[in-house]
Amino acid sequence: MTLDGYSTTLLIQLVIGLLATGVVAGILAGLLGVGGGIVIVPVLFWIMTSLHFDAEVAMPIAVATSLATIIPTSISSTRAHRKRGSVDFELLKLWGPAVAVGALIGGLLSHVIDGEGLLFIFGFIALAVSINMAIPKTLVISDHLPKSSWVNRTIAAVIGVFSSLMGIGGGTLSVPTLSAFSFPIHRAVGTAAAIGLLIAIPGVLGFIWSGLGAEGRPPLSLGYVSVPAAVVIFPVTFLCAPIGAKLAHSLNQRYLKLAFAVFLAITAIRMLSSAF
Repeated sequence: MTLDGYSTTLLIQLVIGLLATGVVAGILAGLLGVGGGIVIVPVLFWIMTSLHFDAEVAMPIAVATSLATIIPTSISSTRAHRKRGSVDFELLKLWGPAVAVGALIGGLLSHVIDGEGLLFIFGFIALAVSINMAIPKTLVISDHLPKSSWVNRTIAAVIGVFSSLMGIGGGTLSVPTLSAFSFPIHRAVGTAAAIGLLIAIPGVLGFIWSGLGAEGRPPLSLGYVSVPAAVVIFPVTFLCAPIGAKLAHSLNQRYLKLAFAVFLAITAIRMLSSAF
């Protein structure tokens, strides 16, 4: 299947839509630490299905392409947070390897989990994240991270697997997890930006391998990564992530999280309805 037959006007509208998605995703990555993928995945999925690509292909393409766009976003956001001293490098040493291994496993699992399965995973976890963001009081499990290094690595690996399968950066799952262990919120957000890079690179490699030879992919795809879509979103997310990081230190986080929780809940429900 190709894009032949689609009007120039439609393609221009799609490019504009991708650029706007990149702006929102980049700002959110720095602002809330949720990772731009939580916006990019559903938008790419709806764009591809509107172009009549099968949902079984559209979903892994959306997830893999989102992971690819997270690479520059994470680099830009991490640099901005590092300047403010909010990246915890000790935690990165502890969690990093396990997160990367988990992300690679998630990417490879896309070879056996179909598009409908990815829709369910994204929808259910996104709905849980939206509920967590809407709750006034953050769930607290402990006043410190687990003492055991293996418990920490297990947590990190699980975050890596599901973040990769959802096409999201580290913030969406790692920030609420760290907050549950009373980790300072600004350091959680800053460190999550770096975790996003450790998720995106191995996750993308796994999705590239899984998608090699898959039928029905859009033109110029590398495995399940849509190169044209990634190229359009790449520079915008990279430029906008520092804006979000700057705003994170000046805006009322509570109201922002409530607004995003509503948006995310609606998105999750729509994604789940697509799976049924």
